[in-house]
Amino acid sequence: MSRQSIAVLAFDRISAFHLAVPCAVFGERHPGVPECTFTVCAERPGLLTTNSGFRIEVADDLRVLESADTVIVPSWRDPAERPPQAILDALSAARQRGAQLVGLCLGAYVLAEAGLLDGRRATTHWACAQDFARRYPAVRVDAAVLYVEDDGLVTSAGTAAGLDCCLHLVRRWHGAEVANSIARRLVVPPHRSGGQAQFIEHPIPATAQDSRLSELLDWVRANLYAPHSLDSLAGKALMSRRTFSRHFRQLTGTTPGVWLQGERLAQVQRLLESTEQSVEHIARLAGFGSPESLRLHFRRAFGVSPLVWRQTFRGRDGT
Repeated sequence: MSRQSIAVLAFDRISAFHLAVPCAVFGERHPGVPECTFTVCAERPGLLTTNSGFRIEVADDLRVLESADTVIVPSWRDPAERPPQAILDALSAARQRGAQLVGLCLGAYVLAEAGLLDGRRATTHWACAQDFARRYPAVRVDAAVLYVEDDGLVTSAGTAAGLDCCLHLVRRWHGAEVANSIARRLVVPPHRSGGQAQFIEHPIPATAQDSRLSELLDWVRANLYAPHSLDSLAGKALMSRRTFSRHFRQLTGTTPGVWLQGERLAQVQRLLESTEQSVEHIARLAGFGSPESLRLHFRRAFGVSPLVWRQTFRGRDGT
């Protein structure tokens, strides 16, 4: 694809970490990774304070957003504070001309305040999800995911989920190998299949049962081709169905069926992107049983067929 132009919106009292996330992924040169045009801008160029006790200097203003392919809002300083109208207008104009917009963590508030998320799925930090849903009832809030993309509008959960979101963008633009390369240099997982529901504050006892369950999850990931049911998994974990289901949700934030489906789909993505294996063979390896079942679940999850996914990420015909 052509060279990407990425603009990150900075502001006074910005979180230094949130600003650093897109800078680390897109603004630094990574060997073997296509270069992009990367700019940090602000409503008013000059010195900006951070919430970490130091200042940064930004040279470019909002005119950068007039030509950027992707605009990233890395959080926002206060969910209760309405962003300046100049910022909202600039984001709306960028969206109107076809730019992709990304709101990391509380950056979703900025996109929502501009009216850009109405009728769309979006997420934000779990601690603010209820407030976000109350203030923006036209937005379909999904507080369980790490990031979500809906028609060129991307939002992420809190803090470190911004890395997941940025790596997702790299993966979609350049494929899994490039995203994996950047993730290795940053020493982070290239893809986390869980959601932020597992980080919501609730007691998770450190018991022998939880240790067995963690080992079981690793085993299932290595044996996705095999048939798995609630009864078989509970039996392997030496738990009753009820106890297994409770501990599973505490550990992962979801049900065994939803988790297993996500793991199988993630393996399908990896195999489509990194191998020449047929859809029929991939269906068996991932435990879908038949290519028809794989195609049905894959299209439901990602909106495209496995063939289109392979062509998008590999730039060649698949089967």
